Amino acid sequence: MSLSFDISKLTVKQRLDLIGLLWDSLTAEDVQLTSAQEAELTRRMASFDADARAAVPWDDIEREL
Repeated sequence: MSLSFDISKLTVKQRLDLIGLLWDSLTAEDVQLTSAQEAELTRRMASFDADARAAVPWDDIEREL
């Protein structure tokens, strides 16, 4: 694949915006996880769920400050 323009001439913001547009153009079916990635995601979600019960709401932290 050959691009018809030089991406390096874009500003950092333009390149980041382009990354966002490209990412948003993908569907869940376009991005397939490996079994190792799926296992890691499951592990992280379980950890998040366990930690969420012990989490302190931001409003409480802000009040204490």
